[in-house]
Amino acid sequence: MYDWVLRMAHHRHALRVLAAVSFAESSFFPIPPDAMVVPMVIARRDQAYLIATVCTVASVLGALLGYAIGYFLLESVGQWLISLYHMQDKIAQFQTMYGEYGAAIILLKGLTPIPFKLVTIASGVAHFNFPLFVILCTITRGARFFIIAALLKRFGEPVQAFIEKRLSLFAWLFLALIVGGFVAVAYL
Repeated sequence: MYDWVLRMAHHRHALRVLAAVSFAESSFFPIPPDAMVVPMVIARRDQAYLIATVCTVASVLGALLGYAIGYFLLESVGQWLISLYHMQDKIAQFQTMYGEYGAAIILLKGLTPIPFKLVTIASGVAHFNFPLFVILCTITRGARFFIIAALLKRFGEPVQAFIEKRLSLFAWLFLALIVGGFVAVAYL
């Protein structure tokens, strides 16, 4: 897969594919765009900030879909499920807590390997302030992708060699981070 992603980094449609992956990851897709950002920036260090911009814009647009999923599913299917499980008080508590700490949750979790779609959908469920949501998503996703791009632009070749020598280790660590993210969300 790493070789395919590196080949895609040189493909003429790489930015479009990256945009699609970034959009989907913020709303429903399980694979983070970092899997493409890293090899693309290493292959095209002169375009590092363009790559980060495309990734950020697509991620924020995908976050809008994630928000809509949480917002509208709560009003339709969600209300039925809440009633079925007698969780009316729980959802009210969640919405109150998210109203109080939602900004911090969005900013912190947008930087972590925890799937961002969980944050975007939860923000919609909580009816978090939409304009503030968009601003916070732009800040946190921009920070994440521009930091990665800047580091790889500056230290690209040594980072690539380090990763290629330890590809199996990175694959297992990446998998552990994803699983850990899901576990953290389930128990926090």
